[in-house]
Amino acid sequence: MPIRVLLVEDSQIALTILKRILSSSPQIEVVGEAQSGLEALALIPEVQPDVICTDLHMPKMDGLTFTSEVMALYPRPILVISASVQEEDTHQVFQLLEAGAVDIFPKPLSGLTVENHAFGKELVNKIQILSGVKVLTKRRRSTQKTKKSEPIQVPTFISNYYHKPKIVVVGASTGGPQALYDVFTQLPHDFPLPIICIQHICLGFLQGLIDWLANSCPLPIQIAQPGEMPKPGKIYFPPEQRHLELDNRGRFVCSDALPLGGHRPSVTVTFVSVAKTYGKSAVGILLTGMGRDGADGMQAIAEAGGFTIAQDEATSVVFGMPKEAINLGAAKQVLPIQAIAPVLLSLLKSDSSDLANRENRR
Repeated sequence: MPIRVLLVEDSQIALTILKRILSSSPQIEVVGEAQSGLEALALIPEVQPDVICTDLHMPKMDGLTFTSEVMALYPRPILVISASVQEEDTHQVFQLLEAGAVDIFPKPLSGLTVENHAFGKELVNKIQILSGVKVLTKRRRSTQKTKKSEPIQVPTFISNYYHKPKIVVVGASTGGPQALYDVFTQLPHDFPLPIICIQHICLGFLQGLIDWLANSCPLPIQIAQPGEMPKPGKIYFPPEQRHLELDNRGRFVCSDALPLGGHRPSVTVTFVSVAKTYGKSAVGILLTGMGRDGADGMQAIAEAGGFTIAQDEATSVVFGMPKEAINLGAAKQVLPIQAIAPVLLSLLKSDSSDLANRENRR
């Protein structure tokens, strides 16, 4: 069965080009077209799309409002395709992800053309990935009722871990921004370890991601600088299009080496470097994402004696990267996203005497 796609785009020319691009793929069927969010919302029950591709700026109902309405009424995977989704509009990009869109795909700055085969191939690939994504209903913010969150039950496995953590390294891809938000906003302002984060993201969006996270996260977030030593209580991202590693003194090294598995920055490159430098004192966390980047890196951390956590399937937008790590036996724990920060904090509650007592009981 082909993937049923609804296109929402206010430009008739862009709508025609997108339809021609997608119709050239036997895996995709365009089942509906709309030039505003309002028109598209009325079409959804009739055409029952598997994936919705929407523009950002549209008359009557823009992409942000449309995304919120879809996720409240007819939850579907949403891919935002817009010329406005560029570096200067990244605040809106992450508002869309927060509203429930799964991924963002910028139109080429040179404009849409049927002859842009690279754009068409990547667009088809994105839609194929999104067609397998399970999404949940998200209530509109104005109708959400505040309720007490249920306490997270921290597993009792911590007694099997004997080493004081000194650094946390996190990897994510598709669905990662919201997952990172869920983890980082639960950490206290006095969190005592440095955090290194590798997120696969389109060129130009990194600073927007950092700014969006920084609005709600108690910890300062910045781009790692070459030669800098990771400092406790700070979150670091690699510069765009560069690998991030540590030298033999534990300082940041930003590299233009070839992509690994198609990725630069690569989660595995950073995880392996952290495993070599910190060994059993490293904590590796692998979140939602397509592919297998990070799986081998997490295995390196686990084999060095570090503690490893993979996000579970139920809370992952795309259960690719975590699944690959789990299949390797590299994940010591598989946890829902909401449990990762509490477990991380529980690891830090043990002082040296607790660790010594555990060693004596082995």
